[in-house]
Amino acid sequence: MPASLAPLLAVEDLRVDFPGGREQVVRGISFTVARGECLALIGESGCGKSVTLRTVVGLAGGVVNASRLEFDGADIRRFGEAQWRQIRGGRIGFVLQDALGSLDPLRTVGREIDEPLRLHKRLTRAARQARVIELLRDVGVPEPELRAAQHPYELSGGLRQRALIASAIACDPELLIADEPTTALDAVVQTQVLDLLAQLRARNTAILIVSHDLAVAARLADRVAVMESGRIVETGPTQQILRNPQHPYTRSLIAAAATVHAHDKIVVSTAARAPAEIEIEVRGVSKSFKGPDGQLRSAVANASLALRAGQTLGIVGSSGSGKTTLTRIILGLEQADAGEVLFQGRPWQTLSSADRRAARRRVQVVFQDPLSSFDPRYTVESVLGEALAVAGYKNAPQRRARAIELLELVRLGEEHLKRRPLELSGGQRQRVAIARALAPNPAVLVCDEPVSALDVSVQAQILDLLREIKQKLNIACLFISHDLGVIRRMSDEVVVMNQGEIVESGKAETIFSAPRHEYTKLLLEAIPVLDVSAVAAA
Repeated sequence: MPASLAPLLAVEDLRVDFPGGREQVVRGISFTVARGECLALIGESGCGKSVTLRTVVGLAGGVVNASRLEFDGADIRRFGEAQWRQIRGGRIGFVLQDALGSLDPLRTVGREIDEPLRLHKRLTRAARQARVIELLRDVGVPEPELRAAQHPYELSGGLRQRALIASAIACDPELLIADEPTTALDAVVQTQVLDLLAQLRARNTAILIVSHDLAVAARLADRVAVMESGRIVETGPTQQILRNPQHPYTRSLIAAAATVHAHDKIVVSTAARAPAEIEIEVRGVSKSFKGPDGQLRSAVANASLALRAGQTLGIVGSSGSGKTTLTRIILGLEQADAGEVLFQGRPWQTLSSADRRAARRRVQVVFQDPLSSFDPRYTVESVLGEALAVAGYKNAPQRRARAIELLELVRLGEEHLKRRPLELSGGQRQRVAIARALAPNPAVLVCDEPVSALDVSVQAQILDLLREIKQKLNIACLFISHDLGVIRRMSDEVVVMNQGEIVESGKAETIFSAPRHEYTKLLLEAIPVLDVSAVAAA
């Protein structure tokens, strides 16, 4: 950062409290961001990163105190809502992690992106429409004209995230604030978005980014600030922090990232082992959906796969590749146009309603965001008790005893029974979600992006836990993820999807070491690399 330039954003001794809270969420942190500079805040869930970002745009929702809190020399502590409306979306762009919750479900994606242009730019309607399509294309959205006419619920998670980024950068903001902007994106699109953010930075845009993916920070950020328990414990140039961290907490984060994305997969010996029985078989499944223009578009085309007992089958592909639609068909939540899905040799569609309900209990799901799948009024005991009641545990003492066993299986204690979802950390909630999924003693566990929203240290714990449970209970696991490092670590076999088709499948190590299809090669080449050699040697 040139010494002659005053910082665009200056924060000194920032403290944030929430009414009724037992301690400060942000405890006296200080940092600056200059024009054309990117600062990355990294740290685990609950450390105060997101609260810091929301404070900078006047959305903290708590009691804010600071010695200095300035944007372009103006004291934002004194801003009223009218001043914020002039700045948010225009001079300051804001990307939240939860794209579905951030986008208006009643508006099309095009209208969502058009709003900041309409409010902050003097453009004709035709010029705004052209700019919307240009922005969608810039963030890697295929068929941007079609997507602009769709609503958020009609898009995949990755497409929604790209639309949110397009909305945030629509007015070429002077400061872009991004909370986990690439979490839902596959490696190829992530690279495209990071390249776009780098171009913005090169055009003198300041960027303040939160990411649990240290490889993202390494690629984009000039400087890194490491947060722990509301404090910045270490800050400095990115490569200096990542290659020679001084604080124990920073070292632990980097070590966890290296573990999750290790290139050497842990292999379980299968010597002299007969082929296991097929739990789920997909035969020539196809599914199309009608778009806003009335045309049918293929979401899944002639897909076939087999998942065997005790095996982990990884499904990987870009956002919109058909992973979610195929998974919904496998779970019996979506009807295929053609083909069939067999569970333990019996087609879903031929089962009676009673048999289908019984079969579904044998196939359980762990979602990406357990918080949205929990009733916030329920305690953990109620969450598990409900699943156990469905599984046949009619007696309350039996349900409680089994709930404790399940918590112990996922390395939680009896003391968690009385807690509600909001009183748990992200990793604890995901453990409860796994415990709930195990309640009916399933034969198949479907894991849909189970660690993409978690910190690297928690990711490593959850992945180790899932692998341990799978081996202990001999459960078949269908593992869906856009993260190739996670897929490689967890999978015995891998299916690669692109534009609704399975373009390559086979043993995980073969796919990663000798990919045949050009799209698979493209995915592997796009994986961001985190160089932690200096840390590992220390």
